[in-house]
Amino acid sequence: MSPAQPAVPEPTGRFSRRQVLAWSALAAAVPFGAALRPAPAGAESADDAYARAFAELVANHPAVRRHLTAGREFLYRPRQLLVAPADTARVLAKLRSYGYVVNEGNGFGGVRRLVFAYETDIPGVVTRLRDPHQWYGQPVPLVQPHHVAVGFGNIMGNPGGPPRVATALAPPDPARVGEGAGVTVGICDTGIWRSAGGFHPQWLGGYYAPQTDDEDPLYTGADLLALQGGHGTFVAGVVRQAAPGVRFDPEQALDASGIGDEEMLVGAIGRLSAGTAVVNLSLGYFTQDDQPPLPMVNLLAGLPQQVAVVAAAGNAGTSRPSWPAALDRVVGVAALSPGSPGPVAAPYSSRGGWVDACAIGDRTSTYVPGQLVLAGQPTRVFSGFAAWAGTSFAAAHVSGRLAALMTATGVDADTARLALLAGTAWHPDFGVLVG
Repeated sequence: MSPAQPAVPEPTGRFSRRQVLAWSALAAAVPFGAALRPAPAGAESADDAYARAFAELVANHPAVRRHLTAGREFLYRPRQLLVAPADTARVLAKLRSYGYVVNEGNGFGGVRRLVFAYETDIPGVVTRLRDPHQWYGQPVPLVQPHHVAVGFGNIMGNPGGPPRVATALAPPDPARVGEGAGVTVGICDTGIWRSAGGFHPQWLGGYYAPQTDDEDPLYTGADLLALQGGHGTFVAGVVRQAAPGVRFDPEQALDASGIGDEEMLVGAIGRLSAGTAVVNLSLGYFTQDDQPPLPMVNLLAGLPQQVAVVAAAGNAGTSRPSWPAALDRVVGVAALSPGSPGPVAAPYSSRGGWVDACAIGDRTSTYVPGQLVLAGQPTRVFSGFAAWAGTSFAAAHVSGRLAALMTATGVDADTARLALLAGTAWHPDFGVLVG
């Protein structure tokens, strides 16, 4: 029997600003709606069923806990606390003085992991450790839960909606094969369908190196698709549509249900092939107290400066920052919906001053065969292509356009990022429009 636990209450370099502004025209080919008018409110019942399915998955997941206080929801791994190395010894001593049984586990991403012997209110522990009154005469330690990340796709019961059956894409335009040529985009996601290259030879075949540990498991049984099975294959197709000459490196950071964590994300980025210029993260998470996540801050600090990172802003329809999109070095991407006379704000998209760019989020792309079964909904039978809406796919488009901008101008990814963000089609809550 476990012991009772205490209650816990201007671009730099040789390029001129004129050059950068000229290059940014490549990223703004679509006219912007005059006022970024919100799309009509209301969700289809299929979206509700998708949200319920994900909520049930989270509720029943043995390695996921959900915390919700005053609308500040986040997901985390049970019994784990992440601590800055310099703070580990005194945090361990403090926790043991509270009566917790806790030991140090394997760290990652420049943080140490403390593991509690018994189920513990981790958010409550973090709140107590972040209280300055606990540390008279000392700095408050850097501590956080081990946050769970999800694909966008689904986030905290606010999904962009499930994929829809779609007809096959037309082959790539031969006139565009130079766009992105010689550039590699790293795609940290659910991985890639084992047969993606063979089934989609014109879009995916020969544009990545298949590896067993990159495979998306896709199914929950037989041909029944997991909630986000095929998400990475879809994202890869969107990147290639935006830059038909680009190569990509898929790495698994999420399972087929769209669930991962900070350790999985850091590991996936670390496995990307040498020479990867753009890192696409069509995923993200909320954090306790909306604080920047330590593992991602550390990882980004260690990346070569010329590498660009692009992340989805999330589908929560809120201004609350999602990570890693809200980090300064990352291009956070919101989603738009087609409209007249121009794109309008997608009602599901997160937005705010921390968002840098936006693009159409509803896209058709390469997908996988299988059936998606949602309670009370007709079974959706896919044969290799799908339509899907979400900031995941807006972000993937931006990653591809960054690669295309690199080949058009001969600059590195970070300079291309600065050029893209200098675009004039801009909205304060959604950032620069990338066409």
